[in-house]
Amino acid sequence: MSKMMQAAQITHYHQPQPQIMTIPRPTMGPDDVLVKIQAASVNPIDIKTKNGGLRMLLKYDMPLTLGNDFAGEVVAVGAAVQQFQVGDAVYGRPQKNRIGTFAEYIAVAASDLALRPTNLTVAQAAAIPLVGLTSYQALHDVLALQPGQKVLIQAGAGGVGTIAIQIAKQLGAFVATTTSARNFDLVRQLGADQVIDYHTTDFSQVLHHYDAVFDTLGGSSLEQAFKIVKPGGRIVSVSGLPNERFAKAYGLPHWKQVAFRLASRRLTQLEKQTGVDYEFLFMRPSGDQLALLTKMIEAEKLSPIVDKLFPLSEIAAAFNYSHAGKAHGKIIIEMPE
Repeated sequence: MSKMMQAAQITHYHQPQPQIMTIPRPTMGPDDVLVKIQAASVNPIDIKTKNGGLRMLLKYDMPLTLGNDFAGEVVAVGAAVQQFQVGDAVYGRPQKNRIGTFAEYIAVAASDLALRPTNLTVAQAAAIPLVGLTSYQALHDVLALQPGQKVLIQAGAGGVGTIAIQIAKQLGAFVATTTSARNFDLVRQLGADQVIDYHTTDFSQVLHHYDAVFDTLGGSSLEQAFKIVKPGGRIVSVSGLPNERFAKAYGLPHWKQVAFRLASRRLTQLEKQTGVDYEFLFMRPSGDQLALLTKMIEAEKLSPIVDKLFPLSEIAAAFNYSHAGKAHGKIIIEMPE
C-alpha cells in the first residue's frame, strides 16, 4: 500500500485555484484516527482560507491542504483510542489547525469524529459536519432558541441555511428566511414559515420584533438585522466581523483585540442603539454534537441537501461553482476509489 496520497493544496494565499499534489500520508498520534476520506464538502471557509481572509484568526504553514469536513472509513486507530475501530464509517470536522479534507486520507482527533448516519450516502454524510455543527452551535448554544420564538435565517437555500432551518424547527421556533423566488418551494419543504425574496423585498421592512437572527451574509444584511430584533434579542453571525469580545474570548493578542474593536465599531454602535446583543461565531469541532445530529438524521428530523458532486481532480471547477453562489445546499468532492 502506497505511503503517498493525492491532496488539493495551495502554496500561497490568493492562489487562483488549489492544485492536486502527491504528498505523504499523514502520521497519527495516540489520540488520533486515520480515515480514508470518501467524500468532503466545499464550504465558504475554504475559499476564505485560500484567499487569506482568515489570516487574523488562523496561522497556516504552506503548502496547505484545504478542506474542512468529510465522511470516510477508519483505517487505523491510535493507541489511546477506544471508541472507534478499523472499518467504522465515520464523519467529522477536524480542528482548525489540522484541516485538509480535500485529500485521500486524514489523521483526526477521535474526539472530533462521530459514526456516520446509517440512512445517508457517503456524499450526503459529507454535507453535514461543518454546516450542521455551525447551525447547532448558532441556534442552540448561542441563541438558545426556545419554542415559539421568532428567528430569521439568512440565505435559506445555502449550505448552512438548508440545515439551520431544519434545526430551528426542531427547537420549536418560527422561522423566516431570505432566498430567491426559485428556491421558495425548497425552503418551505425544509420548514420555513415565512419566505422573503431578497431580490424584490427588504426583509428589514417586513419583519418586526424578532427574538433572533442567524446571519450568514455579513455586510449590510447584518446591519439591517438590528432593525428587526427586539431589545434584549440576539444576532449571531458567521460572516460578520469578529468584535473585541470575540477576540478576547478566542485568546488573540492585544493588538488584534484592538484591531477588531476598531473594525467592528459600527456593530458595537448598533448594539448600543438597539439593545441587541451581537456575537461572532467561529464554530468548534465536536464529535459529541455531531453524534446528536446523527440521531436527528436517523430519526428523519434532519436531512442534508446535496447540490452537485465533483471528483477531486475537478476541485477548481467545484471552487468556481461555489464562488458563483448559486448552489442549493452543498457541493461535494468525491475522492478517487
